[in-house]
Amino acid sequence: MRRNIVHPGAGQLIYEIRQIVQFAHEVEGHGVPITWENIGDPVSKGEQLPDWIRKIVARHAQENSSYAYVDTQGVPATREFLANQVNARGGAQIGREDIVFFNGLGDAVSKVFGYLRREARVLGPSPAYSTHSSAEAAHSGYDHLTYRLDPANDWLPDVSDIEMKIRYNDSIAGLLLINPDNPTGAVYPRSLLREFVRIARTYDIFLVCDETYANVAYNGEPFVSLAEVIEDVPGMSLRSISKEFPWPGARCGWAEVFNQHNDENFATYIRSIIDAKRLEVCSTALPQLVIPEVFGDPRYEDHLERRRRMFEQRANEAYESFAAVPGVRVMRPRGALYFTVLFESGLLDGTMSLPVADQSLRALLEARTEHVAADKRFAYWLLGSTGICVVPLTGFACDLPGFRITLLETDEEKRRWTLRAIADAIAVYLASGSMGTNDAVRMASETIALT
Repeated sequence: MRRNIVHPGAGQLIYEIRQIVQFAHEVEGHGVPITWENIGDPVSKGEQLPDWIRKIVARHAQENSSYAYVDTQGVPATREFLANQVNARGGAQIGREDIVFFNGLGDAVSKVFGYLRREARVLGPSPAYSTHSSAEAAHSGYDHLTYRLDPANDWLPDVSDIEMKIRYNDSIAGLLLINPDNPTGAVYPRSLLREFVRIARTYDIFLVCDETYANVAYNGEPFVSLAEVIEDVPGMSLRSISKEFPWPGARCGWAEVFNQHNDENFATYIRSIIDAKRLEVCSTALPQLVIPEVFGDPRYEDHLERRRRMFEQRANEAYESFAAVPGVRVMRPRGALYFTVLFESGLLDGTMSLPVADQSLRALLEARTEHVAADKRFAYWLLGSTGICVVPLTGFACDLPGFRITLLETDEEKRRWTLRAIADAIAVYLASGSMGTNDAVRMASETIALT
């Protein structure tokens, strides 16, 4: 074309969670049944919504108003209800004008980063949830700026590292955290959240906290919302019903904005996000209309508690399945719906593989894994050998080799088979490398012992 029409950030739009699906379908075409462990959809993995929630949704679906437009920022009564819930926690106080609904948090994230000035950067965690890292990188046209989550410290960040990066890079205008974290399962204690607030106040930046999994914290770690600690610092929390009802197909999320009138520049930025939403008219009505009735039902807290216990049991089951496996390191999750397995440094090489009887599939795997990250190579060979689809950790804006699975499978026998199959595959994969069986396993065992 006579002009280059490609956005400078187009190459940053990487979402490995779904990109691996394309290759999985190719593997499936060779007769390998796929076990999907990549996408965090509780419903597709067999979770059933309680009948009482279904009945509320069905009743609202019979009302004519659920088929109409709503206010651009969302149904006023629902925003009022949510604002009152925030205010009841203590801390920051907001009104309904501080809440904006989106068609899922993907829509929210796109606007939160897309309507920043291009030179303004947001520092985010690594490993990073791909929607955030890709959107932030795409808006700027450069790689996402990150701070490292430490696997040796329950995947919590080093505050001094965060502060140093912000102090010496004045392009950083915002600080992102995901709490509970995806993909690591970390849950941030109140003291750490206060440090984020202190840093934001010191360097005059805003905070963004993805709280999608706010009601999925377990293993003794209580969830603390940003609203409880943010005080007078500008910022926002992002919430959703996708993983909570769960109703991911509703595509219903919202932002709770704090202290937008304490900074004129931040207020103008928030107005631009609302103006952008206004150009779309509004977000989907039906899920917004049911939120007050579902959240306000006395059965809802029991529903959340049951799910917390369920995911705690599955998280501990996954931890026990991998804790003694030579060559990997795992941390017990404290929240969210995922489990991360980290390969010990230096163990993976470009010669490793897994048994694949189909020679045409084996040739495909060899061709596709010739020049890829070491953990992506493992993920592809795992797919070809077992049909289990995991997400390589390097797909989360991270240079640590590993992979993420979900805690969503409701079929207990299949879930346990999946964990065993992956653990067995790790041992076979490490033994297949150029070091040879004994050396690989010995090195892995010694590395685990040292840590």
